[in-house]
Amino acid sequence: MIYFFVFLFGLIIGSFLNVCIYRIPLGKSIVFPPSSCPVCKRRIKWYDNIPLISYILLGGRCRYCKSRISPIYPLVEFLTAIITVGVYVKFGFSIDMAFYLLFAYMLIVGSFIDFRYYIIPDRISLGLMVVGLIFGYLSHRFLFSLYGLIFGFALLYFIAILGKLLFKKEAMGGGDIKLLGGIGAFLGIKGVLFVLFFSSLFGSIVGIALIVAKKSEMGGRIPFGPYLSLAALVYLFFGQQILRFMGYA
Repeated sequence: MIYFFVFLFGLIIGSFLNVCIYRIPLGKSIVFPPSSCPVCKRRIKWYDNIPLISYILLGGRCRYCKSRISPIYPLVEFLTAIITVGVYVKFGFSIDMAFYLLFAYMLIVGSFIDFRYYIIPDRISLGLMVVGLIFGYLSHRFLFSLYGLIFGFALLYFIAILGKLLFKKEAMGGGDIKLLGGIGAFLGIKGVLFVLFFSSLFGSIVGIALIVAKKSEMGGRIPFGPYLSLAALVYLFFGQQILRFMGYA
Protein backbone atom coordinates (compact mmCIF):
# COMPACT_ATOMS: atom_id res chain seq x y z
CA MET A 1 0.00 0.00 0.00
CA ILE A 2 2.85 2.39 0.73
CA TYR A 3 3.97 2.20 -2.89
CA PHE A 4 0.46 3.04 -4.03
CA PHE A 5 0.31 6.15 -1.86
CA VAL A 6 3.79 7.25 -2.93
CA PHE A 7 2.75 6.76 -6.56
CA LEU A 8 -0.45 8.76 -5.92
CA PHE A 9 1.58 11.53 -4.31
CA GLY A 10 3.80 11.57 -7.39
CA LEU A 11 0.77 11.89 -9.67
CA ILE A 12 -0.47 14.89 -7.71
CA ILE A 13 2.96 16.53 -7.82
CA GLY A 14 3.12 15.76 -11.54
CA SER A 15 -0.11 17.67 -12.06
CA PHE A 16 1.47 20.67 -10.30
CA LEU A 17 4.63 20.33 -12.39
CA ASN A 18 2.46 20.60 -15.51
CA VAL A 19 1.29 23.97 -14.23
CA CYS A 20 4.91 25.03 -13.72
CA ILE A 21 5.92 23.85 -17.20
CA TYR A 22 3.09 25.80 -18.81
CA ARG A 23 3.20 29.00 -16.75
CA ILE A 24 6.85 29.66 -15.87
CA PRO A 25 7.96 30.46 -19.46
CA LEU A 26 4.98 32.80 -19.79
CA GLY A 27 5.88 34.64 -16.60
CA LYS A 28 2.62 33.67 -14.91
CA SER A 29 2.01 32.75 -11.29
CA ILE A 30 2.11 29.01 -10.62
CA VAL A 31 -0.39 29.41 -7.77
CA PHE A 32 -3.16 31.68 -9.05
CA PRO A 33 -5.52 31.62 -10.90
CA PRO A 34 -6.74 28.00 -10.97
CA SER A 35 -6.21 25.96 -14.15
CA SER A 36 -8.28 26.70 -17.24
CA CYS A 37 -8.44 25.47 -20.82
CA PRO A 38 -5.84 27.41 -22.88
CA VAL A 39 -8.26 27.46 -25.85
CA CYS A 40 -11.73 28.30 -24.52
CA LYS A 41 -10.46 29.73 -21.18
CA ARG A 42 -13.15 27.85 -19.21
CA ARG A 43 -12.16 27.00 -15.64
CA ILE A 44 -11.28 23.33 -15.24
CA LYS A 45 -13.46 21.64 -12.61
CA TRP A 46 -11.77 19.54 -9.94
CA TYR A 47 -13.25 16.33 -11.34
CA ASP A 48 -11.69 17.12 -14.72
CA ASN A 49 -8.30 17.71 -13.13
CA ILE A 50 -7.65 14.30 -11.56
CA PRO A 51 -4.19 13.15 -12.68
CA LEU A 52 -4.25 10.54 -15.48
CA ILE A 53 -7.87 9.53 -14.82
CA SER A 54 -9.51 12.73 -16.09
CA TYR A 55 -7.41 12.66 -19.26
CA ILE A 56 -8.57 9.10 -19.98
CA LEU A 57 -12.24 9.75 -19.16
CA LEU A 58 -12.31 12.91 -21.30
CA GLY A 59 -10.66 11.13 -24.19
CA GLY A 60 -7.82 13.65 -24.18
CA ARG A 61 -10.12 16.59 -24.99
CA CYS A 62 -11.54 19.62 -23.17
CA ARG A 63 -15.02 18.95 -21.79
CA TYR A 64 -16.33 22.27 -23.18
CA CYS A 65 -14.65 23.14 -26.46
CA LYS A 66 -13.43 19.60 -27.33
CA SER A 67 -9.96 20.91 -28.17
CA ARG A 68 -7.25 18.28 -27.86
CA ILE A 69 -5.29 18.12 -24.58
CA SER A 70 -1.60 17.52 -25.10
CA PRO A 71 -0.47 13.99 -24.12
CA ILE A 72 2.46 15.73 -22.44
CA TYR A 73 0.20 16.32 -19.42
CA PRO A 74 -0.42 12.65 -18.52
CA LEU A 75 3.16 11.82 -19.51
CA VAL A 76 4.56 14.30 -16.99
CA GLU A 77 2.18 12.99 -14.29
CA PHE A 78 3.09 9.35 -14.89
CA LEU A 79 6.82 10.07 -15.18
CA THR A 80 6.77 12.08 -11.95
CA ALA A 81 4.93 9.28 -10.15
CA ILE A 82 7.41 6.62 -11.32
CA ILE A 83 10.42 8.73 -10.32
CA THR A 84 8.84 9.49 -6.94
CA VAL A 85 8.46 5.78 -6.25
CA GLY A 86 12.04 5.19 -7.42
CA VAL A 87 13.45 7.84 -5.07
CA TYR A 88 11.41 6.38 -2.19
CA VAL A 89 12.70 2.87 -2.90
CA LYS A 90 16.31 4.08 -3.01
CA PHE A 91 16.34 6.48 -0.06
CA GLY A 92 13.28 5.67 2.07
CA PHE A 93 11.58 8.38 4.10
CA SER A 94 14.55 10.63 4.86
CA ILE A 95 16.01 14.07 4.26
CA ASP A 96 17.83 12.56 1.27
CA MET A 97 14.49 11.54 -0.23
CA ALA A 98 13.06 15.04 0.20
CA PHE A 99 16.00 16.78 -1.47
CA TYR A 100 16.41 14.26 -4.27
CA LEU A 101 12.71 14.55 -5.03
CA LEU A 102 13.15 18.31 -5.34
CA PHE A 103 16.14 17.63 -7.57
CA ALA A 104 14.16 15.29 -9.84
CA TYR A 105 11.08 17.53 -9.97
CA MET A 106 13.12 20.57 -10.98
CA LEU A 107 14.87 18.52 -13.67
CA ILE A 108 11.50 17.44 -15.06
CA VAL A 109 10.21 21.02 -15.23
CA GLY A 110 13.42 22.33 -16.79
CA SER A 111 13.54 19.51 -19.35
CA PHE A 112 10.02 19.94 -20.67
CA ILE A 113 10.38 23.72 -20.83
CA ASP A 114 13.64 23.29 -22.74
CA PHE A 115 11.98 20.85 -25.14
CA ARG A 116 9.31 23.41 -26.01
CA TYR A 117 11.04 26.78 -25.73
CA TYR A 118 14.78 25.98 -25.92
CA ILE A 119 15.36 27.74 -22.61
CA ILE A 120 16.03 26.66 -19.05
CA PRO A 121 14.65 29.29 -16.66
CA ASP A 122 17.05 30.64 -14.04
CA ARG A 123 14.61 29.75 -11.29
CA ILE A 124 15.26 26.11 -12.22
CA SER A 125 19.03 26.13 -12.84
CA LEU A 126 19.94 28.63 -10.12
CA GLY A 127 17.35 27.03 -7.85
CA LEU A 128 19.13 23.69 -8.24
CA MET A 129 22.41 25.33 -7.24
CA VAL A 130 20.93 26.87 -4.09
CA VAL A 131 18.97 23.77 -3.03
CA GLY A 132 21.99 21.55 -3.77
CA LEU A 133 24.26 23.67 -1.57
CA ILE A 134 21.66 23.67 1.23
CA PHE A 135 21.42 19.88 0.93
CA GLY A 136 25.21 19.61 1.03
CA TYR A 137 25.35 21.75 4.16
CA LEU A 138 22.62 19.82 5.96
CA SER A 139 24.14 16.46 5.03
CA HIS A 140 27.63 17.59 6.17
CA ARG A 141 29.19 17.51 2.71
CA PHE A 142 29.08 21.15 1.72
CA LEU A 143 32.45 21.08 -0.04
CA PHE A 144 31.29 18.06 -2.09
CA SER A 145 28.34 20.16 -3.33
CA LEU A 146 30.34 23.34 -3.78
CA TYR A 147 33.13 21.67 -5.77
CA GLY A 148 30.55 19.82 -7.88
CA LEU A 149 28.74 23.07 -8.66
CA ILE A 150 31.93 24.94 -9.61
CA PHE A 151 33.29 22.04 -11.66
CA GLY A 152 30.01 21.47 -13.54
CA PHE A 153 29.60 25.15 -14.37
CA ALA A 154 33.25 25.69 -15.31
CA LEU A 155 33.53 22.52 -17.40
CA LEU A 156 30.53 23.27 -19.60
CA TYR A 157 31.47 26.95 -19.80
CA PHE A 158 34.89 25.94 -21.11
CA ILE A 159 33.29 23.61 -23.65
CA ALA A 160 30.94 26.41 -24.74
CA ILE A 161 33.85 28.83 -25.28
CA LEU A 162 35.87 26.20 -27.14
CA GLY A 163 32.88 25.29 -29.31
CA LYS A 164 32.25 28.92 -30.20
CA LEU A 165 35.88 29.37 -31.25
CA LEU A 166 35.87 26.21 -33.36
CA PHE A 167 32.43 26.46 -34.97
CA LYS A 168 32.00 30.26 -34.98
CA LYS A 169 28.58 29.99 -33.33
CA GLU A 170 27.09 29.37 -29.92
CA ALA A 171 27.71 25.70 -29.09
CA MET A 172 26.13 25.64 -25.63
CA GLY A 173 23.44 27.77 -24.04
CA GLY A 174 23.88 29.57 -20.75
CA GLY A 175 20.95 27.65 -19.30
CA ASP A 176 22.73 24.33 -19.95
CA ILE A 177 25.88 25.62 -18.26
CA LYS A 178 23.99 26.68 -15.14
CA LEU A 179 21.96 23.47 -15.17
CA LEU A 180 25.10 21.31 -15.04
CA GLY A 181 26.32 23.48 -12.20
CA GLY A 182 23.09 22.76 -10.35
CA ILE A 183 23.40 19.05 -11.10
CA GLY A 184 26.96 19.13 -9.80
CA ALA A 185 25.75 20.61 -6.51
CA PHE A 186 23.77 17.41 -5.97
CA LEU A 187 25.98 14.78 -7.61
CA GLY A 188 29.52 16.07 -7.13
CA ILE A 189 32.47 16.07 -9.52
CA LYS A 190 32.24 12.38 -10.42
CA GLY A 191 28.54 12.82 -11.15
CA VAL A 192 29.28 15.80 -13.43
CA LEU A 193 31.70 13.75 -15.53
CA PHE A 194 29.20 10.90 -15.75
CA VAL A 195 26.36 13.24 -16.71
CA LEU A 196 28.37 15.08 -19.35
CA PHE A 197 29.49 11.84 -21.00
CA PHE A 198 26.12 10.11 -21.02
CA SER A 199 24.11 13.22 -21.92
CA SER A 200 26.36 13.69 -24.95
CA LEU A 201 25.85 10.02 -25.81
CA PHE A 202 22.06 10.25 -25.46
CA GLY A 203 21.93 13.50 -27.41
CA SER A 204 24.07 12.07 -30.22
CA ILE A 205 21.91 8.95 -30.53
CA VAL A 206 18.69 10.98 -30.68
CA GLY A 207 20.22 13.54 -33.04
CA ILE A 208 21.42 10.87 -35.47
CA ALA A 209 18.03 9.14 -35.30
CA LEU A 210 16.25 12.41 -36.14
CA ILE A 211 18.58 13.07 -39.07
CA VAL A 212 18.05 9.54 -40.41
CA ALA A 213 14.30 9.97 -40.01
CA LYS A 214 14.61 13.36 -41.76
CA LYS A 215 13.07 15.13 -38.78
CA SER A 216 16.11 17.34 -38.34
CA GLU A 217 19.11 18.61 -40.29
CA MET A 218 22.80 18.31 -39.56
CA GLY A 219 23.69 21.14 -37.22
CA GLY A 220 20.02 21.66 -36.32
CA ARG A 221 19.10 22.97 -32.91
CA ILE A 222 18.59 20.30 -30.23
CA PRO A 223 17.77 21.15 -26.60
CA PHE A 224 20.55 19.71 -24.42
CA GLY A 225 18.91 20.22 -21.03
CA PRO A 226 16.69 17.10 -21.25
CA TYR A 227 19.73 14.90 -21.93
CA LEU A 228 21.61 16.43 -19.01
CA SER A 229 18.58 15.75 -16.83
CA LEU A 230 18.15 12.19 -18.09
CA ALA A 231 21.82 11.40 -17.46
CA ALA A 232 21.57 12.96 -13.99
CA LEU A 233 18.63 10.71 -13.09
CA VAL A 234 20.43 7.67 -14.50
CA TYR A 235 23.39 8.52 -12.26
CA LEU A 236 21.14 9.06 -9.26
CA PHE A 237 19.54 5.61 -9.58
CA PHE A 238 22.17 3.50 -11.30
CA GLY A 239 25.39 5.53 -11.42
CA GLN A 240 27.45 3.48 -8.97
CA GLN A 241 26.45 0.18 -10.59
CA ILE A 242 27.34 1.51 -14.06
CA LEU A 243 30.69 2.87 -12.85
CA ARG A 244 31.53 -0.45 -11.19
CA PHE A 245 30.61 -2.29 -14.39
CA MET A 246 32.92 0.06 -16.33
CA GLY A 247 35.67 -0.40 -13.76
CA TYR A 248 35.67 3.20 -12.50
CA ALA A 249 34.08 2.76 -9.05
